[in-house]
Amino acid sequence: MADLRLTHLTYASAAKPLATVDFDPSLTVVYGASDTGKSFIAESIEYMLGGSKLDLISEAEGYSQILLGLELDDGTPLTLLRVPDSNTIHVHWADLRELVTRPSDFDVTAKHTARSKNSLSQFLLGHLGWDDLRIRTNDAGGSRELRLSDLVHLSVVPENRMVDKRSPVLHSSSANGKTAAASVMRLLLTGEGDAEVTTGMNAGQRRVNKGQVSLLDRIIVDLQNKLSTSENVQELRDRHRRLQTTIDGYSRAVETITHQHLNSVAERMSVTEELAGIEARLAEVGDLMSRFTLLEKQYRSDIDRLVMVTEAGNLLGFFKVGTCVFCGAEPEHQHPDHSERETTQLHLAVETEMAKTTSLLDDLRPTMRDLLSQLEELSSRREELKASATRLDADISITRGRLAPLREDMDQHLEVRSAIERDLDLHQRIEELEDRRSQLDGEAATPAHRPTDYIPNRALSAFDQVLRHTLEAWKVPSVEFAEYDQYQMEIRAGNRLRASRGKGVRSVLHSAFTTALAHYCREHDRPHPGLVVLDSPVVTYRGPHSDAPGDDVPMTSTVVDHFYRNMLTFPGQVIIFENGDPPHDVIAQARTHRFRLQEGDRAGFFPSSRERRSGS
Repeated sequence: MADLRLTHLTYASAAKPLATVDFDPSLTVVYGASDTGKSFIAESIEYMLGGSKLDLISEAEGYSQILLGLELDDGTPLTLLRVPDSNTIHVHWADLRELVTRPSDFDVTAKHTARSKNSLSQFLLGHLGWDDLRIRTNDAGGSRELRLSDLVHLSVVPENRMVDKRSPVLHSSSANGKTAAASVMRLLLTGEGDAEVTTGMNAGQRRVNKGQVSLLDRIIVDLQNKLSTSENVQELRDRHRRLQTTIDGYSRAVETITHQHLNSVAERMSVTEELAGIEARLAEVGDLMSRFTLLEKQYRSDIDRLVMVTEAGNLLGFFKVGTCVFCGAEPEHQHPDHSERETTQLHLAVETEMAKTTSLLDDLRPTMRDLLSQLEELSSRREELKASATRLDADISITRGRLAPLREDMDQHLEVRSAIERDLDLHQRIEELEDRRSQLDGEAATPAHRPTDYIPNRALSAFDQVLRHTLEAWKVPSVEFAEYDQYQMEIRAGNRLRASRGKGVRSVLHSAFTTALAHYCREHDRPHPGLVVLDSPVVTYRGPHSDAPGDDVPMTSTVVDHFYRNMLTFPGQVIIFENGDPPHDVIAQARTHRFRLQEGDRAGFFPSSRERRSGS
C-alpha cells in the first residue's frame, strides 16, 4: 500500500521568524496549554492537502508562505507551498523549510473540480495509484473521480469536527453529498468503485431490461411475502442483539447447572463404586468373623476337655494297685515307680496340649478384635455413603428439574433467533436484488432508510471487528458492541448512535473510527493516505464513574495511557494534538513538542516576542 508521510509544517515570511514543527514517520505528539497553536497546525495540514479555507489566527498574520513537507512512498521528498487565501499550490521536488525564493518545479490547483486538469488531488492520487477510481454522486448513477479531499476528510480530523455531532463520514449537514460520502465508505471497505455512466440503452435493450426488472420485482415481492415480520434490518439487528444477550445468559445458566449436574453424577458414581467395595469387604469380614468364632469355640472346647482329663485322674484309677491303666501291665511285671512315671507323662502331655491350644486362642483374639473393628468402621462408612447417595440423588433430581425449563426456554429463543436470521438473510437477498434492479433501470430504487451504495455485511463485519479491537485496546468503557451503521452513516456503540453521546464519547468514537479505518485500509490494501491526524481525541472524555458533571473534563489516565501506547503500534504515521501530557514511556519513544507548560518550553507554534529577540 502506498503512503504519504508528513515531514514538517512551516510558516515563512521575510519579515517574521520561521514557525515550524517537524513530524516523526511514526508517532508525533504536540501537547501543552490551550491557545498555543496546536489546533491551528491540524487545520493548516488539512488546508495544505487541498482544503478550501483556513481561518488565520492573529499570530499567523504577516506570514506569506505555508510550507508542507511530504515524503512519498519511495522516499522522494516533496514540498507544497501555498500562499494564504490562494488556490494555487507550488510543488518543489525538495525538502524546503525556509522562505522559498526559487521558482517551483510545477504548480497545481488546490481545489479539484470536474474540469480540473492539473490539481493537487490528481497529482498525489496519481502517485499513490488511485487516480482511476470513481464514486457515485447521485441516485441516478452519476459519478465522479475520487478526490484527495475524500480521503483527507477521513484521516485528518481537526478539533471542531472531532466533537461535532455530524457523522465522521459526512462533509456537511446538508443532504447534498450523502450519496458521495456513502460511496467513498463503500469504496474504502470493499475496494469497489463505481463505473462512469456514459450511454443509455437502445430499444431492444430497454425491452430486455424491462423484462428483467419485472422478473426481479416479482422475486422481490415473493421474498418480501416470506418475511415473518415488518421490522426493518436495523430493528431486526437490534432485536437479534438483545436476543443473543438473553441466549448467552441462558447458555451460561445451562452451563453452570449442567456442570453441577455432571459433578453430582460423577460423585454419585464414585459413591456407588465405593459402596459396592465396602459391601464386598463387609461380606468378606463377616465370613471371616463367622469362621474365627467357630474356631474360638473349638479352642475353648479343647481346653475344657483337657482340664477335665487332668481333674478326672483319680476317677479313672490312675494310681490304683493292679493292672496299669496306661499300658495294661500286671503288677508282677511293673517297676516300683511305674505308675507314678506313667501319671507324670500324662500330666505333661495334657499340659503341653493345653498350652498349645491356649496360645492359638490368644493369637486368634487380636485378629478377631481387628476384624470386629473393621466391621464397625465399614458399617459406619456404609451408612455415610448411603446418606451421601441419597443427598446426591436429590441434587441430581433438582438439577434435572432446573435444566428442563431452561433448555425449553433456550430452545424457544433459538427458534426466534433462527427466524430473525432468516429474515435478515431475506433482507440481504432483497437488497442485492434491489441493487441489481437499480443497475438495470438506471435508478437507485433502494429503500429510503439506507444509502444508495450498499456495503456487504462481510466487509462491514470485518471493519466493525477492527473498530471494536481499537476501542478494546484503548480500554474505553461503556461503548461495547461498536459498529458502523451504514443506514444512519454513523457509528453505533452500546446500541446508541455517536451523535446521541456526550462530547467525550463522541471524540473517542471519532478517533477510534478514524484509526480503525486507517488500519483496515492498510490491511486490505484500500485507498488511504496512510497517515492519521487527530486533534483533541481524548481531552474531553472522562470515565463513566467520575464525580465531575458533564462530559467536558479530562479523561481518565488509564484510557489515555492505553490510547497513546496503542498509537505507538500504528503501522503508519500518527500526529496527535492534545492538552494533557502523554505517558512518560510514550514521550521517550515518540517525537514530542511541548507548548508553554513550564518555563523553558516553547511558547507555541509561533515564536513569542522573547523567542524572537533571543533568536535575533
